[in-house]
Amino acid sequence: MTFRSAISICFRKYLVFSGRAARSEYWNFVLFLVLAAILAAVLDYVLFGAGELVRTDTGFSAASNGPVTVLFTLATVIPGIAAGWRRMHDTGRSGLFLFYPLIVMVGILGFVSVFGDTTTLSAVVVSVALFVAAISPLIVIWWLTRPSEPGENAYGPNPHEVAL
Repeated sequence: MTFRSAISICFRKYLVFSGRAARSEYWNFVLFLVLAAILAAVLDYVLFGAGELVRTDTGFSAASNGPVTVLFTLATVIPGIAAGWRRMHDTGRSGLFLFYPLIVMVGILGFVSVFGDTTTLSAVVVSVALFVAAISPLIVIWWLTRPSEPGENAYGPNPHEVAL
């Protein structure tokens, strides 16, 4: 799948959370989102002076909250989630697995709010939970990089075997 066709498919399927997305479709769309976000930040800086570029010990740090970046983010957050959801389907997992790190964080906050005392058991449980929270985004990235499940699965036909 080409870069351009991946972008086209992801925007055509703006609100489609069913079916499957090939690995190349998803990662080409992610590349587009990163490159376009950089371009939006540069446009904000040039047009509005919004954002800042700070030199740090390890390089540069950039932040932008200008109107172009905000509008781009609002326009692409749903298709980005939908593409990730379909990508999870392609690997044979529910789309909810995309939100695994968020679910872990909610669980930690719930545990701390209910059992917020300073007992040793609480400290151990929170330590283990924070470790899981640290690795959960890496697990999701791992799932997103897995090859397509061969043949048809519960979410539809393999995108490599279906003519576009």
